[in-house]
Amino acid sequence: MTYQQSIASTGELIASHGGTWDGISAEAVARMRLQNRFQTGLDIARYTAAIMRRDMAAYDADPANYTQSLGCWHGFIGQQKMISIKKHFGSTERRYLYLSGWMVAALRSEFGPLPDQSMHEKTSVPSLIEEIYTFLRQADARELGGMFRDLDAARDAGDELAEQRILHAIENHQTHVVPVIADIDAGFGNAEATYLLAKKMIEAGACALQIENQVSDEKQCGHQDGKVTVPHEDFLAKVRACRYAFLELGVEDGIIVTRTDSLGAGLTKQIAVSKAPGDLGDQYNSFLDCEEIDPATAQNGDVILNRGGKMMRPKRLASNLFQFREGTGADRCVMDCIASLDNGADLLWIETEKPHIEQIASMVDRIRAAHPTAKLVYNNSPSFNWTLNFRQQVFDAWAEAGRDVSAYDRAKLMSVDYDGTELAAEADERIRTFQADASRRAGIFHHLITLPTYHTAALSTDNLAREYFGEQGMLGYVKNVQRQEIRQGIAAVKHQNMSGSDIGDDHKEYFAGEAALKAGGAQNTMNQFAA
Repeated sequence: MTYQQSIASTGELIASHGGTWDGISAEAVARMRLQNRFQTGLDIARYTAAIMRRDMAAYDADPANYTQSLGCWHGFIGQQKMISIKKHFGSTERRYLYLSGWMVAALRSEFGPLPDQSMHEKTSVPSLIEEIYTFLRQADARELGGMFRDLDAARDAGDELAEQRILHAIENHQTHVVPVIADIDAGFGNAEATYLLAKKMIEAGACALQIENQVSDEKQCGHQDGKVTVPHEDFLAKVRACRYAFLELGVEDGIIVTRTDSLGAGLTKQIAVSKAPGDLGDQYNSFLDCEEIDPATAQNGDVILNRGGKMMRPKRLASNLFQFREGTGADRCVMDCIASLDNGADLLWIETEKPHIEQIASMVDRIRAAHPTAKLVYNNSPSFNWTLNFRQQVFDAWAEAGRDVSAYDRAKLMSVDYDGTELAAEADERIRTFQADASRRAGIFHHLITLPTYHTAALSTDNLAREYFGEQGMLGYVKNVQRQEIRQGIAAVKHQNMSGSDIGDDHKEYFAGEAALKAGGAQNTMNQFAA
């Protein structure tokens, strides 16, 4: 229904009440409806799932159509990100939000800051999804409210051309609501627990759930040591639990992103059940680090595997965990990814220890031999030292090509002394094009930075504290914050408007007419930012 159609249909509804609703403005109702386009989180999940599916098809047609997101730990941060994207690029196309379990643990738990080990309250995840979408919907209401004010001004001035231009903009308004890829960690318990949490996350608006193959009660951050994986059947039960949650709630094209931590995980808590040679359980167990035994040397509590007719004992650690053979991580990642795609996963996530395109591509090539359209979500992680990694990659490439690298110390390439060098310039160019290059070569559909706004908040606060509490005093805030907000057109410089004061004034006028006591009058200091 268009804006004008909504006004007409609401007018008919008002008229049908025999004059008792004559105090209601049909156009005001149409405006409020447009400002609140999504009635529930499920409306959002269905809408954004369709966006992701279209984007995935576009990527399959041309890998230049990759997508991106930044991790946000508060609804306001997500809102400001999308407002900025619309301001700078005119469209939110192929730009999403990422909800990081790391940032939920570090910033949103009632326990206070926690490591990324699934110790935070599971309900804090759907709560953040709901909060993010509350702020994105408010961004819609704010932007449309400005358009409605401009429309009224054009009508008051009798400017029909401006009126038609603004009406066209209203009819074609692009929402700030975009897909959220949400981290469900290792499922926070068994498959039933995963299903229950998945439902809450989808009901809050998540169209894409990212789940990893670690043990729930031993879960570690993907960039920490001590990661423990589970056999495939355990993990796939949770994948199916997520799919059941989507289907139960009517989000039939919901997205499941299966993450494998096997590249950096050398441990397992369980020996997989194998029913036939070569099945998933047998393949999983084939990577265990074992030693041959005979009955005379068997010990109480030993687990015995038959490997090629030999009796083998998996090496058990003091922690009661079993270890995989060194150097098997890539093979296990490939097996994990193929098994996930065979069992309904939509996208893959391979957690790596460094951002190296050929390392990723070497695994993706093998996966695509079984699933030609396999696509990745990739963590452009702040846990990587991007500067050092790429300078070392250039150093190694130059050395292999026979170029003279004697002027560089590979171990110290992070040093500022190298910032102006040709090597540093080439490394920065590789970083700049990393996402496009990796999407073309390594099948990466979606690039995200997990916790960038954690770092930007820390950096900007440090800079402000240094200036404000130092000799610059108030100038430290005015010069480096407020003046930049004004000159760069940052919407939040008008913080009263951003918090909803103008929307509230509109509602007051709808409800009370000329008797409304509004906040946006001549004495509102926000008017100082009009220029």
